[in-house]
Amino acid sequence: MTLAHLIQTEKKENKAFHVKGVIETALDKGDNFALWRLPNETAQQLILAKSIKTLSQEDALEELPEGFMITPFNAVTRSFIPVDYFFQFNKGLLQPPQSTKETDAHNWLHQQQLSSSGNLSFHIQKSKAPFAADTNTFKELVRKGVEHIEAGAFEKVVPSRTRNIPNRFDVLDAFEKLCTRYPTAMVSLISTTEHGTWLGATPEILVSIEGNTIFKTVALAGTKAWHEGIDLKNVAWTQKEIEEQALVERYIISCLKKIRLREYEEQGPKTIVAGNLMHLKSTFTVDMQASNFSQLGSTMLNLLHPTSAVCGMPKEPALDFLQQHEGYDRELYSGYLGPVNIHGNTNLFVNLRCLQLKKEEAILYAGAGVTVDSDPQKEWEETEMKMKTLESVIQ
Repeated sequence: MTLAHLIQTEKKENKAFHVKGVIETALDKGDNFALWRLPNETAQQLILAKSIKTLSQEDALEELPEGFMITPFNAVTRSFIPVDYFFQFNKGLLQPPQSTKETDAHNWLHQQQLSSSGNLSFHIQKSKAPFAADTNTFKELVRKGVEHIEAGAFEKVVPSRTRNIPNRFDVLDAFEKLCTRYPTAMVSLISTTEHGTWLGATPEILVSIEGNTIFKTVALAGTKAWHEGIDLKNVAWTQKEIEEQALVERYIISCLKKIRLREYEEQGPKTIVAGNLMHLKSTFTVDMQASNFSQLGSTMLNLLHPTSAVCGMPKEPALDFLQQHEGYDRELYSGYLGPVNIHGNTNLFVNLRCLQLKKEEAILYAGAGVTVDSDPQKEWEETEMKMKTLESVIQ
């Protein structure tokens, strides 16, 4: 069918395709999917794919087809979900096609016998749940981090931990609630044969490329609880929080210096709200055409990850400390994910405020930035606040 004919047919037949039925049908076929909602947008976008591709660090973002990228914290390789079928939804309802690719997807959908049992067979990794540090264990990890900082090993490190909760919630319902409650976050739900199923609502852009012309990244750090009525202009940040965010800024600037790029605009830091939390945020913007750097996104992606906001600074000794003392594999937590070359734009986010789905439980992840002034009890409390982003919509 043509685009116009398809739209008229759907209106005439009054067919209301729901995201749940489309995803259930894809999972019944063993397909992979990525469902997401970008910050400050209402459209929810969905990619279905029979298989996922493995990419190396040398594969340039700018040369990839449309798809969705998934990369673990220890980014040896990257996974890529290509667009076999692409759909857009609003509040769970399928929207009319806006391109030839979407028209082809709608035509395919009309030919399917949609699953309707309501039981979604998400891809689940069979590995055991990671080690979950209790309060004393995590506080001891923070103390070790401070000792290493005082000894001059590094300036900052970002230890993390996990917590297991029962898997007794509707994952798609949780996705919808996250979209409603956190309009400025990148909300995502992915399920693949390689990585299993992950749900998240992250505030942190790693690399954004608009129309192959504008590059952006952000420095996001410092954490305080937010509640209705707080005047963001009058929020008082401690020296520890200001220094923590400044380290992330300096890290980004050091990456720009490595490629001798001086033509960038920096805005901030300013206080922003991300769900139930506040952070300090600075935005870095580069005109890729003016700077004559057509593959800036790919270059900076390889330099930035993992940033000092999720690893530490300097990167190498902080990463070595985490690998020795953290006690588990982060997998996709604090890696990055997002749409690539969809509608001409790429938006990769650090995978924070996330959970991994297991058969009987879900695993929450959170970390805290540790500097020389860190208090172990406060860092524990910060991870608790971050986990509430998802807990609040599931319980």
